[in-house]
Amino acid sequence: MNYLLGTDIGTSGTKTILMDTEGNLLAQDLQEYDVLTPKPLWAEQWPDVWLDAAKASISNTVEKAGIHPEDIRGLAISGLYGGSGIPLDEHMEPVRPCMIWMDRRTSVETQWVLDTIGEEKLLEITHNGADPYYGFTKILWMKNHEPENWKKTKLFLPPNDYVIYKLTGEVAIDYSSAGNIGGIFDMNNRTWSKELLDAMGIPYSMMPEKIVESTDIIGGLTKEAAAELGLAEGMPVIASGIDCGAANIGLGVFESGKYAAAIGTSMCAALISDQPVKGKDLIVWPYLFDAKRLSYYFAGGATAGAIVKWFRQTLCQFELEAEKAGGKNAYDVLNEQAANIPAGSEGLVVLPYFMGERSPVWDSDAKGTIVGLSLAHTKAHIYRAFLEAVAYSLRDAIEATGENVGESILLAGGVTKSKLWRQIFADVTGYPVVCPIHDVEANMGDVMLAGIGTGLLSFEDVKKWQVLDEKIMPIEDNHKKYNDYYKVYKSIYQNLKTDMKTLTKLSAATV
Repeated sequence: MNYLLGTDIGTSGTKTILMDTEGNLLAQDLQEYDVLTPKPLWAEQWPDVWLDAAKASISNTVEKAGIHPEDIRGLAISGLYGGSGIPLDEHMEPVRPCMIWMDRRTSVETQWVLDTIGEEKLLEITHNGADPYYGFTKILWMKNHEPENWKKTKLFLPPNDYVIYKLTGEVAIDYSSAGNIGGIFDMNNRTWSKELLDAMGIPYSMMPEKIVESTDIIGGLTKEAAAELGLAEGMPVIASGIDCGAANIGLGVFESGKYAAAIGTSMCAALISDQPVKGKDLIVWPYLFDAKRLSYYFAGGATAGAIVKWFRQTLCQFELEAEKAGGKNAYDVLNEQAANIPAGSEGLVVLPYFMGERSPVWDSDAKGTIVGLSLAHTKAHIYRAFLEAVAYSLRDAIEATGENVGESILLAGGVTKSKLWRQIFADVTGYPVVCPIHDVEANMGDVMLAGIGTGLLSFEDVKKWQVLDEKIMPIEDNHKKYNDYYKVYKSIYQNLKTDMKTLTKLSAATV
């Protein structure tokens, strides 16, 4: 029997799974870590945190499985959207922490690009607009604010490709990671735009020369890496790509016209299309399968699972202490309590904009907000309102796509662990929700890509894998209620966004 590994480097943790070529899950391991937020709207991570976590999760998974190293035939590594990418010096060592997708410090650089180059030119070449979300604005921030680090930087690499380099010694970038940098990638020709790089004063040499498909083998494990991981020297390492795209692959999305939402720390709700969409309200990049033909265009929340984790960490010390003492998982306790609260949380609405917001809101000043609190409300009410907020955000993303998303929504990510949350997504959107059987998120897609890349599996093989659970149907009465609450959700932001900008200025004045 042959086996394959899939590793996903996420914002809050790195997970590895090992499967056989029939699609059976044998072992997995998760390594968790935190994001650095030294200032408001800043979000950074040191790349060695990702590298160490990847090595630990891979070696632990291999050890748990007890499989002979020679029978493990490939590894694919996906990763979070690394924003600017990791700035590396001439020795391929990190110059500073990586400014990840969540970082929104670059409003000045964004406006400069719009004033100097213009949105029309960006849309024509990149099919994307300008916003602090995009990596090219973060690269410009580093150029403007950290000249010494800029002088040292010779290359930018995204998280997964950095780890692949450390394991294989080979440098490359996959199409999805390149396209998601935004304003310097030519979506028409699927390559770097020399015109836009020159206009922004970014040397072409700072971008990886080799751009590959997500099924391509970048290289084999070095002798040192193989020994450290407990694998065979030379074992193929496959590119994969942005983790939300890998999650779609894991849901069996290999063709145009499918709509899926990957919801982890953030949310990416996307339609796969063979006709790229040029629109400032959506983010567009090459898909992880057939990247020169298919495009992934999405809207989604900057903070989805992140706000629920924040709620648990900040407001649920009793539940966390009980969990540590051997009691129920804190999330399970909260879900049980929230399940007794009616749809709409008895008049509570939460805006999930805890780190500004990207598509389709595009507002760095947007703030997390709880509206409707009374003395009658409990922690369970507020928790349910947080779950509902992410579902409202998904509905907003669906509407922004402006396309028929089909008969149901594919939903992947940590949210699928909660039966209550699954039902809320169905009730709020009005669509049946279909989730994967296994809680493996992007890792399933990584395994599929590794199998296709090594030739052990074909597209037809992985299409036969049973990866999806039964549909969760919306409850009509709840959906009718949520229609009214969703209107309030939309209007609250419109009514408060001027005050939100003022709050940003006031908080900046105190830093």
